Amino acid sequence: MTTELKYKRILLKLSGESLMGDKGQGIDPKMLTYFAKEVDKVLDYGVEVCIVIGGGNIYRGLNAEEQGLDRVAGDQMGMLATVINSIALQNAFENQGMYTRLMTAIEMQAIAEPFIRRRAMRHLEKGRIVIFGAGTGHPYFSTDTAAALRAVEIEADVVIKGTRVDGIYDSDPEKNANASKYENIAYKDVLNKNLRVMDLTAISLCQENSLPVVVFNMNKEDNLLKLVSGENIGTKVSH
Repeated sequence: MTTELKYKRILLKLSGESLMGDKGQGIDPKMLTYFAKEVDKVLDYGVEVCIVIGGGNIYRGLNAEEQGLDRVAGDQMGMLATVINSIALQNAFENQGMYTRLMTAIEMQAIAEPFIRRRAMRHLEKGRIVIFGAGTGHPYFSTDTAAALRAVEIEADVVIKGTRVDGIYDSDPEKNANASKYENIAYKDVLNKNLRVMDLTAISLCQENSLPVVVFNMNKEDNLLKLVSGENIGTKVSH
């Protein structure tokens, strides 16, 4: 297939919570299959895809202190939760006949390759989906920051953040029926308005490297394909 692509190499950021589906916790196999099929559509057009997924459906490091753990231990547990989700995604993709590589920031050679920038880029060039697990490998950094960092490192054209709403609003659209959606917004306005699109470190890193971020509804079929093809989907954050 051939089509005019706006983005050739993308980093797709998904939350761990997005895997829960209707289950309320853990991993819903239906969501894994859904994400695999949506990603497969853009692969057919030659888009190079890498993915960072959170671990919030299993464990959130930010909750560590409430449970009597220190923050570092909690973040390390959160990093391992992202690896569990990454393995689940990898399995779902391969069940759809796609080729994948799982690379982790923390070495665990029986499960995944260690993250090596040039190797990751080579996998993408060969049409493999690259899943980055274990965040940045360091505590105090979110998977949003890991997504921004990996996207800059592998020279992605865009960070695409899949959510359950169709863009960035001036207030929570699930709580405020009068919330106003932004079609485009500057990095500095995201920071100044404290819109919580991504954490401050992630947005700042994207700003410093002129890496656009698009926030969109991943739960609507074909949205990802429309987005990479240049349709006005979601909200774009740029200069």
